[in-house]
Amino acid sequence: MIVENRKARFDYEIIEEFESGIVLSGAEVKSVRSGGATMTGARVVFDTDGAYVVGMNIPKYRFDSAEEYDSGKRRKLLLHKKEIVEIQSKMRSAGLTVVPVTLYNKGSLVKVKVALVRGKKKFEKREIIKKRESQLGLARRLKLTN
Repeated sequence: MIVENRKARFDYEIIEEFESGIVLSGAEVKSVRSGGATMTGARVVFDTDGAYVVGMNIPKYRFDSAEEYDSGKRRKLLLHKKEIVEIQSKMRSAGLTVVPVTLYNKGSLVKVKVALVRGKKKFEKREIIKKRESQLGLARRLKLTN
């Protein structure tokens, strides 16, 4: 199971990545494993007691009997204190943002890969779109000739 934040890879230039655990309930883990998580628009915020993912949507597991469930709540990231200090210092010194990039299984655990990112300018995004369209056009022509 891999949930990828493709919008983040398009909107941001990734500087450095960190692997982190995430605090989830059992029903949330089952929902993630069934492919129900979305990370579009998610970001990482730092509080006095650690780092949290905000804006990640994990829908309610269909067989869960709990009455109240908030699919967009803050979820705590499991990072070492040294890692949090390192990320925060790099974030402040270079004016970077921290966003979750992927959510995946590692054995029986669910991990989140968070990244220090710098926002791309509009012209950089346009160049990526042009390059992608030209590669698609070339692939179509090659397919037609074979």
